[in-house]
Amino acid sequence: MTQTISGIDHLLSQPKKYLKGKTVGLLVNHTSLTGDGKHSIEQFHSNSSFALQALFAPEHGLYGTAQDMIHISNEVDPLSGLDIKSLYGKSEDSLTPDPALFQDIDNLVFDIQDVGARYYTFIYTMANCMTICKQTGTRMVVCDRPNPINGIAVEGNLVEESWRSFVGQYPLPNRHGMTVGELALMFNYHFDIQCDLQVVPMTGWKREMWYDQTGMVWTPPSPNMPTLATATVYPGMCLIEGTLLSEGRGTTLPFEQIGAPFIDPQKLKARLDSKHLPGVFCRPQYFKPMFQKQAGEVCAGLQFHITDRDQFKPLLTTLELLRAIAELYPDQLQWRTEPYEYVSDRLAIDLLYGNSKFRETLFDPDFSLEKLDDSKELESFLPVRKEYLIY
Repeated sequence: MTQTISGIDHLLSQPKKYLKGKTVGLLVNHTSLTGDGKHSIEQFHSNSSFALQALFAPEHGLYGTAQDMIHISNEVDPLSGLDIKSLYGKSEDSLTPDPALFQDIDNLVFDIQDVGARYYTFIYTMANCMTICKQTGTRMVVCDRPNPINGIAVEGNLVEESWRSFVGQYPLPNRHGMTVGELALMFNYHFDIQCDLQVVPMTGWKREMWYDQTGMVWTPPSPNMPTLATATVYPGMCLIEGTLLSEGRGTTLPFEQIGAPFIDPQKLKARLDSKHLPGVFCRPQYFKPMFQKQAGEVCAGLQFHITDRDQFKPLLTTLELLRAIAELYPDQLQWRTEPYEYVSDRLAIDLLYGNSKFRETLFDPDFSLEKLDDSKELESFLPVRKEYLIY
C-alpha cells in the first residue's frame, strides 16, 4: 500500500517554503493530525521557528464533540492555552471571522479532513476565512488531505444562486470529486476571492484512491461521520435531513440506515429493488434512535450495504429511495420546516438539493429522474473543475 503523506507534514518539514513572517493562526479540528499521530496544535506550539497566536474551530468544535447545528462558544485549548475562536456560533455572522482577529496573523493554516460532499460545512468555513485573509493581507495556507471517497467520481446538480447557504455556498455538485486544496484553488481563482493562497499538496495520493487505500488512520470528521462507509453514502443520504424521516442519527449507523415508524420495510425494499440500483443492496431494518428525529421510537426502514463502491451512486440511490417512499406513503412523507443552517425562509430539502425542483415534482404521478437531468450542469462544471486539479 502506498503511504499518503498529507500537506501538514510537508508544511512542517519545509515551513519557509509555504509560510511568510513569523506568526501563525490555525483553523483546525480533531482531524488535524500529522503522520506520527500528533495534533497540529502540538506541532506548531512546540516549534520555535514561528509563533502560534490564534486558534479557530469549525462546526462541531475543535475536538468534534458537538452534534450537527449545535452552536459552539469560544473556548480555551488545554494544550496551548490559547483561546479558540468559534466559527460556528449563534448567528450567521459568526461563520465569518472578524477581520480584527487576523490583523496580527501572518499565516492562517487550514488543516481539516473533508468528506467529499458539498453539504459538509468545513469547506465553506475555509472559503469564508480566505475572504477575510484577502482583506487583512494574511496568507491562507491550505494543507491538503485526501478526498476519502476518491477524486474521480462526480455526481449531482449545481446549487442555484437563490438556494446558496452554508450547506451549498458555491455551485458545486453533490459529490464534487475534489480535495480541499483543489477546492481552495477554485474558490480563490474561479470564484474570485483572490487572497494570498498557498496550497501544500500531498504526496502518494492518486485520484482513484479511497481513504482506506492511503495508509492513513481514519479519524471521524464529525460525530455522525464514524466510518468511510458513512462518507460513501453521505453525498446522497444527507438529503434525508430535509425530511422528517430519521437518517439514522442517534444510532451507530447514521446515513447508512433510514426509516420512520410508519414504513413497511418489506414493501419499501421491493419497490427499491425494482430500480436495480448499481453497487448497493438494501436490507429491511428496525432501529431506535437515541436522540434527534424519532428519538425513542422504533423506526422501520432500510439499511444500505455497498457491494461495489466504484459503481455505487449515492445521490441516485437517495432520490430513488425518496420517490419510493413518496409513492408508498404520500400522506406521511413530510419535509423538515424548522430553520436549517441559519436559514429560516427556505426549506432544508431545497437548500440541500440546490433548488426546489425535486421537492415540487416528487409527488407528481409522472415524476421521473430524467426530468431532473443534471448532465448539462455537470458538463459546465467539469471543465472548470479540471483547471484546479492538482493530482
